Amino acid sequence: MTTHDLYTIPAEHATWDVEMQGASRFTWEYDDGRDRLLSLYQKGKDKQWDQVHRIDWDIEVDPHDVLGLPDETIAIYGTPQWDRIKGDRKAVGELKQHMTSWQFSQFLHGEQGAMICSAKIVESVPDLDAKFYAATQTMDEARHAETYARFLQDKVGLLYPINEHLKALLDDTLSDSRWDMPYLGMQVLIEGLALAAFGLLRDMTDKPLPKQILAYVMQDEARHVAFGRLALRDYYAGLSSKEKEEREDFVVEGCYLMRDRFRQQEVWANLGFDVEESMKSVENSQYFKLFQSLLFSRIAPCVKDIGLFGPKVQNAFADMGVLDMAGVDLAALMKQDEDLADLIDMEKRELLVRRQEVEQTIAMADAEVPEQATAS
Repeated sequence: MTTHDLYTIPAEHATWDVEMQGASRFTWEYDDGRDRLLSLYQKGKDKQWDQVHRIDWDIEVDPHDVLGLPDETIAIYGTPQWDRIKGDRKAVGELKQHMTSWQFSQFLHGEQGAMICSAKIVESVPDLDAKFYAATQTMDEARHAETYARFLQDKVGLLYPINEHLKALLDDTLSDSRWDMPYLGMQVLIEGLALAAFGLLRDMTDKPLPKQILAYVMQDEARHVAFGRLALRDYYAGLSSKEKEEREDFVVEGCYLMRDRFRQQEVWANLGFDVEESMKSVENSQYFKLFQSLLFSRIAPCVKDIGLFGPKVQNAFADMGVLDMAGVDLAALMKQDEDLADLIDMEKRELLVRRQEVEQTIAMADAEVPEQATAS
């Protein structure tokens, strides 16, 4: 079976070719680099992991309840469309499966985009320390794509093609000739929004397998966003007003694309719901409004930190209701992401020790039974 057999909507069999612009840059300075960026590079090397060994793939997953989230998190909950299916648990389960498939499919496609953007950064960025780190990130993104693909194929059983909003932002990011645009489009906007979405699902789900996957991916992504901040902060400080304004325009357009990315229009159409009515339900859903605003908890403070926080950006954030997110402590969030992944690893090790102790106790008891029988 190929991946195309699992797509709910036919996906193009041909590759999606994006014409890339810009130069491939070599540097002959091998000695000096920025200490913080080189430290991040060392951390990137130290923290490499293998999904085959770190993730407990033996954990069973119910495709109709992958994340274990309550019905209230479904955008159409409480509407006439919901009332038509709420008594049919099979239909509700099918809807949940498709919603989860859609979410994780976009994560998967985004990770492939991040892998390609990271490779382009290696090629185009002028500084060797940045090339070093971007090379480790390219490997990280390959691992993430591998992990999400396995999760969707083996556990969820369905995939969706790339969403048009994500595709448009990837197209804009990769086709721009300026070397800093893959940073801005991917590290700040796409990765920032994905990191927030991963975190919301990680914290809401009570299912161990998706929680592991999301936590481990986020541990890497926390470094990636830090990389974007370090690389762009100094560079943008030296730009002219016109150059900054061009990048702020890109941020505004990208944020609106990302805001609209999670409305899941393809799911409603694919399952035969009234799309127009469903989209209105999504816009009016209190859960979705909260989810959407929290998605910018990683983007807004990062955009402010790198110096692209002029009136246009502030007005756009105010229009989306996320201006207050600019005050979020991004460093604290990133540390929490790293610590939580380590905590899950520690809990797994403790569980393994307890399991081994139980198995040893059972084995000792089994060994004593024949001896007692012989003595009698």
